[in-house]
Amino acid sequence: MSSASHHRSHRGLIQRSASGPERATVDAVIVPSVRSPLILDEAGRIAGELGCALLVLCSMGSYAARVVEHLAGRPSLRVVAVDFPPDGVSRLPVLETSTVLGRSRLQRRADTSAKRNLGLALARTAGWRNVVFLDDDIIIPDAADLERAAAMLTTHDVVGLRVGGFPDNSVVCHANRETGAEQDTFIGGGALVVPAHRTESFFPEIYNEDWFFLLGDTALRRVGQVGVAVQKPYDPFADPDRARGEEFGDVLAEGVFARLDDGLPIGADDAYWAEFLADRLHLIRTIEARIPAPPVTERDSQMVEALSAAKGRLQYIQPKDCVRYIEAWQRDRATWRSFVTRIRRIHRPDAGLANVITAIGRFGLTAVTGPPPGPHWPGPEREVRQPEPAAAG
Repeated sequence: MSSASHHRSHRGLIQRSASGPERATVDAVIVPSVRSPLILDEAGRIAGELGCALLVLCSMGSYAARVVEHLAGRPSLRVVAVDFPPDGVSRLPVLETSTVLGRSRLQRRADTSAKRNLGLALARTAGWRNVVFLDDDIIIPDAADLERAAAMLTTHDVVGLRVGGFPDNSVVCHANRETGAEQDTFIGGGALVVPAHRTESFFPEIYNEDWFFLLGDTALRRVGQVGVAVQKPYDPFADPDRARGEEFGDVLAEGVFARLDDGLPIGADDAYWAEFLADRLHLIRTIEARIPAPPVTERDSQMVEALSAAKGRLQYIQPKDCVRYIEAWQRDRATWRSFVTRIRRIHRPDAGLANVITAIGRFGLTAVTGPPPGPHWPGPEREVRQPEPAAAG
């Protein structure tokens, strides 16, 4: 199979672990939130069972005060929430991957990546070691799977849970599966365990940002998998804009991972991307050909419209755009590495939420938390309302 083609699975890239059922401590569960706090009950249960902190990064329809109020009735849960600023966090570095596309149709504006990057920076500042990135529509049947994943971080750079339930795919890949083709899933940011104290990777502002987080400079980092996470169902074809917004990131990620499958380095020239873009168009047309014409069901009609939207966005993607974005991402890796290695960690062991509250203040933000969690509680006046200087410098 040519590397410049869609691969139905990248599962061969995951490194298997020979270790047994050992467990390691999880310091925090980090959730980017945009919806009602009611949907955070699962994250609260998981953090409570693990005995770790729950950090919720809120925006849009999610508000820190409401999150804390909703979860405050759980005595075993230590929760802190932050309202993520609409214009971002000024004390995080400016990344080229957020600006290189300008105002073109290929730019996908969402704050998920920035929230996760803030989570990485706060975790490193607070002295957390093993943290879980969890989406609010993910269920973890056995919370201990996250401790098993944390134990694997002694031999891996990042460990994900295998996502069951509703498949975690792009719109195009959902359509590929629903029309009868084989289509696998991969690990992702919905249930990902990360060694925050040593990771130097970041999440770029693009669809499939979690796949880019898994990468090193030229190849995939040591990625492992253990346990099960369950994705709640949703309708990938309900809004064609979803397919438009995903297309550039899906092209880039699938194109990069196809090279990794074939043992090739990440970097590729215009010729490779021209071939891959042609194959992507062929893939979408092949999927369309498997849908009855005219469409028989409403689902068929929605799928046709979504694929048409993806195909329309695809026509704006040029090989030079792919090359330019990957080069910007590689420069951003150096920028982010320099930033995180200069972060001043807080050295207060067994301080409960105090360390992360101080960390939040250092980034110019305000923490919202519940009643004082214990004797180490620092008090909001000192740690929250009077932020310390910038985290790095």
